[in-house]
Amino acid sequence: MGMLCSFIRFENLHELKRLCHWGPIIALSVITICSIMAVIDSIFWYWPLDTAGGSVNFIMLINWTVMILYNYFNAMFIGPGYVPLGWKPEKPEDGSFLQYCKVCEAYKVPRSHHCRKCNRCVMKMDHHCPWINNCCGYQNHASFTLFLLLAPLGCIHAAFIFIMTMYTQLYNRISFGWSSVKIDMSLIRRDPRPIIPFGLSAFATSLFALGLALGTTIAVGMLFIIQLKVILRNKTSIESWIEEKAKDRIQYYQTGETFIFPYDLGSKWKNFRQVFTWSGLPEGDGMDWPVRDGCLRYSLTVEQLKQKKDKRVRSVQYRAIEHYSGACCPVTKGIKTFFTTPCTEEPRIELQKGELILATRGLKHWMYGDKILKAGTTEAGARIRGWFPRRCVEKCLYNGADQTEEEKKTR
Repeated sequence: MGMLCSFIRFENLHELKRLCHWGPIIALSVITICSIMAVIDSIFWYWPLDTAGGSVNFIMLINWTVMILYNYFNAMFIGPGYVPLGWKPEKPEDGSFLQYCKVCEAYKVPRSHHCRKCNRCVMKMDHHCPWINNCCGYQNHASFTLFLLLAPLGCIHAAFIFIMTMYTQLYNRISFGWSSVKIDMSLIRRDPRPIIPFGLSAFATSLFALGLALGTTIAVGMLFIIQLKVILRNKTSIESWIEEKAKDRIQYYQTGETFIFPYDLGSKWKNFRQVFTWSGLPEGDGMDWPVRDGCLRYSLTVEQLKQKKDKRVRSVQYRAIEHYSGACCPVTKGIKTFFTTPCTEEPRIELQKGELILATRGLKHWMYGDKILKAGTTEAGARIRGWFPRRCVEKCLYNGADQTEEEKKTR
């Protein structure tokens, strides 16, 4: 464990506060329960000190735990890498191709996005992950993806141990009353040791750990497949969404233009090498990226500016007709609204009857948008956005081209 800690680079002790969040608490609890129960059950099932197979099984089990924790803490504490505060392009004219972040007081470098949770512009941001209580981006994308790979593999090994332990312990007793009568176990273990008492509580704990292991294998395994797909295309989850919106924008306006994602280098191996290298460090500096032939350095950022402009024009204005407290799962807004609440850490916004909201996207029972704040109010100039129930609002007339300059600046 000392060697593990030596690899973890803390910027300062303040980073330890990342552990005080429901995501890391749940994730580390699952890892701890599965690891401890797997170690205990492997002693019940396959004694590690007498046979080579038992020793290999035990060493592999410890190895899974160490590698999982190593990559987990790397992803959490190394972090994604942030755009320097106040950053400006070397050529002032390049600023017209970039978005400007008022919070960081800096231009957003290509592939960067501002994270509301971290309150910083993140280099090559993929998403903000609550399980590591940090963003997944340029510096920690490899560690995060390796964690998503190793966790299911370790859980599969642990699940096999749980199943074999419960099977041998049940098979070694004549009845469900946990009789002490033994039967011949020579077919299972060549040198059986005296059975350590394995009661109902131990069986239930192993069964619970098995459920955690199988659930983690399925859930985390699916996340790994998603991450691997975007890595092989040299994209992030956000950039995949930007590409989809680009196709929708071009189709909607029928401009005849084409959008080619600039960072797909045309080879899965080259794309893979952008994240995974022999040195363990990602290629580049997180600010300048190689682009495919025929694309410009700012192809993606120019498309983002077009989408931002289009978003203002195509936004729909709604008026609140019911009060909404901002609860994550409101019990008074209908059963469907309660059970279809968006599975995201994005905020909910409180609504008062008569308030105006500019909706930019939505689900069947929920919508996402910005409050339209009146000049002279205490909140004027701020940006309040988040999810709210669709049943609490009704559509009203709005023309995005008619909004004031002050309203545009808050977007």
